[in-house]
Amino acid sequence: MAVPPPDLARLAELGADLGLSDAELAEFAPAVTATFASSDAVEALYRRSAPTAPTRDWQAGEHPLNAWAVTTEIRGAADGPLAGRTVAIKDNVSVAGVPMANGSATVEGFVPTRDATAVRRLLDAGAVITGKAVCEDLCFSGASFTSKPHPVRNPWDPARNAGGSSSGSAALVATGEVDLALGGDQGGSVRIPSSFCGTVGHKPTFGLVPYTGAFPIESTIDHLGPITRTVADAALMLDVLAGPDGQDPRQPTSVERVDYSAALAESAAGLRIGVVTEGFGHPNSDPEVDAAVRAAVEVLCSVGLAAEEVSIPWHLEAMHVWNVIATEGAARQMVDGNAYGMNWSGLYDPDLIAHYRRGRAERGAELSKTVKLVAMSGRHTFAVAGGAYYAMAQNLVPEVRAAYDAALAEHDVLVMPTLPYTAREIPATDADLGTYLDTALSMIANTAPFDVTGHPACSVPTELVGGLPAGLMIVGKHFDDATVLRVAHTYEQARGGFPAPPITTGASA
Repeated sequence: MAVPPPDLARLAELGADLGLSDAELAEFAPAVTATFASSDAVEALYRRSAPTAPTRDWQAGEHPLNAWAVTTEIRGAADGPLAGRTVAIKDNVSVAGVPMANGSATVEGFVPTRDATAVRRLLDAGAVITGKAVCEDLCFSGASFTSKPHPVRNPWDPARNAGGSSSGSAALVATGEVDLALGGDQGGSVRIPSSFCGTVGHKPTFGLVPYTGAFPIESTIDHLGPITRTVADAALMLDVLAGPDGQDPRQPTSVERVDYSAALAESAAGLRIGVVTEGFGHPNSDPEVDAAVRAAVEVLCSVGLAAEEVSIPWHLEAMHVWNVIATEGAARQMVDGNAYGMNWSGLYDPDLIAHYRRGRAERGAELSKTVKLVAMSGRHTFAVAGGAYYAMAQNLVPEVRAAYDAALAEHDVLVMPTLPYTAREIPATDADLGTYLDTALSMIANTAPFDVTGHPACSVPTELVGGLPAGLMIVGKHFDDATVLRVAHTYEQARGGFPAPPITTGASA
């Protein structure tokens, strides 16, 4: 696709703020055009070694809860720690030769040429990928009704949403249709559907699991993590997924190797729990959810852990920091930057960038209202201040992180409700904007702060609240995912396991 040279009218638009006369623009025209020779040369050089998509069979997904985007059967290594285990991959993660829509009309029709690093690691460990799980439109919703073409329904009550944005991943794990699922988390999108569907959802420490090959939202808050039915399975997946790949600048250059599965065998007795006061009693909190989480803490105390209340005032302010990063940052990267943006060193996907750019131009009107909100708000604040608000938010992140670190210096983990309430009903297609946005975004007050601070956080099911799942969120020190999972596993064992929903494999909605 050779770069077409701009005519003088377009050149005038490009240089409108540069004070150039018509004569100067005409003088610049050939010099500007000459620079495109390198763009054309780079494309030719890139295509010489760029991969082509392998041939892999797949079928359009059909599912009573609308949880499958496509189904397939891709077998990995003959043996390994995940040998024979079935996995659903969130549909914002590349599986080569299999369509990826990221829940959006603007991405529909794209077929990746490379497996994401996480996908390759799962296959190398013996897993069988059985399909792509539906996710929300560009993954920007905590509910499950913005995906195209249908909402994902909750296996505990199909009238309710399954949580987002890894909606299909959690629904498929909860119903037992897959053993494991890969999700993504920028504001809580592994933990939210896990809380609503009654699964285990672990957001690893930022940078522990490579994001390479997944559709970005904002590079400082992007995470991939496991969604499973047991903590042991989450630890097993993390054993496989963790570690640098050398292609993702979100990651440190080296990470100490940890056997997360083996860590579960260590006793959690004597560990100290900080119960974060500010994680309870939000304006939209259900008192029964708060009570279920405090009951879960009592279960942990009954098996030898010690708990005390801890106040972290920054927890109530951290949402402002996340909001600026996740609106202005995502508008610049996910929307106007065509997902990848620029100015970082790592593996890009130029084919996805070009496809998504065309899709936005042709079908941008079909984007969800949550994405449209991000685009307008983020563009406006950038136009007003040129990125100064984003810069201030990023400069506050160390303060927010330090506030949690101070509490974690006195406690091994912090706990609070994953979400303030249980799953709400899917709104009507003609719902007013206030209802739409409240259903999509109002649950993230406890989850989103840990996407900006990067602390590991795991949601595990509490006792049911009104017949629906709720979540206990366990937060730990950076790169101490093992302790988080150990506490989660101890709770699971003390409870005797987690309940299954009424809709399971083969059932209809």
